[in-house]
Amino acid sequence: MNHAVRNNRGFTLIEIMVVIVILSLLAVLVGPKIIGRSDDAKVADVKVQIRNIETGLKLYKLDSGIFPSTEQGLEALVVKPTSGTIPKNWKGEGYLESKSIPKDPWGNPYIYLSPSEHGDYELCSEGADGVKGGDGKNADICSWDMK
Repeated sequence: MNHAVRNNRGFTLIEIMVVIVILSLLAVLVGPKIIGRSDDAKVADVKVQIRNIETGLKLYKLDSGIFPSTEQGLEALVVKPTSGTIPKNWKGEGYLESKSIPKDPWGNPYIYLSPSEHGDYELCSEGADGVKGGDGKNADICSWDMK
């Protein structure tokens, strides 16, 4: 008679407890460092989005000779304007890869002014609070003031 040898070995309670303790220690040590960096990540994301939108604005100007007006807004980068100065050479697929105007990481729309006291245009996120001005994570992030 051949008896099939079965290996029913599982994890012992002690092995499971050791794994739980190790995971708990990792969560306690690493968790606060990761959580505290989310605001820094959002600020970096705003800067990347502003640079991407600026690229679209520059391509728009290259094709039409002007930047969209404040009234036309950033929407002119994805839909051909029907008011104000209508661009003659507007690119049919628009000027943003995403085909939509992104909101900042806090869910607020970007503020666009053209012309602006800071140049041809101004593109800003009003930070976490969505209100002009502020400090820290609530500070405005504008195209003319990025480093």
